[in-house]
Amino acid sequence: MNENKKKELAVAALENGTVIDHIPSDSLFKVVDLLGIQSLENSVTIGNNLDSKKYGRKGIIKVADVTFPESTLNRIAIIAPNAVINEIKDYEVVNKRKVSLPDDIYGIVKCSNPKCITNNEPMRTHFHVIDRDNMVLKCHYCERTEVKDKITLK
Repeated sequence: MNENKKKELAVAALENGTVIDHIPSDSLFKVVDLLGIQSLENSVTIGNNLDSKKYGRKGIIKVADVTFPESTLNRIAIIAPNAVINEIKDYEVVNKRKVSLPDDIYGIVKCSNPKCITNNEPMRTHFHVIDRDNMVLKCHYCERTEVKDKITLK
């Protein structure tokens, strides 16, 4: 088997399903948790610390026979803003797109304000995206802003 063929086989081909590529290696398992992949019964392939010409190292997730809703996939943008979603049908990519932050984020990010109602009552968090480029979020309830490097996932 030639060297190029060996490299291609590092992660098996997918007949139908979803491939999430260009995930930072240190965020891969956060994406797995965010999507609830560990509870799926479908075939799942997870690759971590794979070579990437663009990013050095990356993670990839392949889920057979599942097409995630766009709203679910866009949640990934919080922790993997350069992730690429590939929908696969009959071994071919039929749709390829980058994730994008939704306007509102529910139940994913923890508010850093200890007095915020979301930290004191059993309710889900709600943030508005106020700056997509710098990933700045604002709590719907207490109006505290959260910036990219300080965001904590629930």
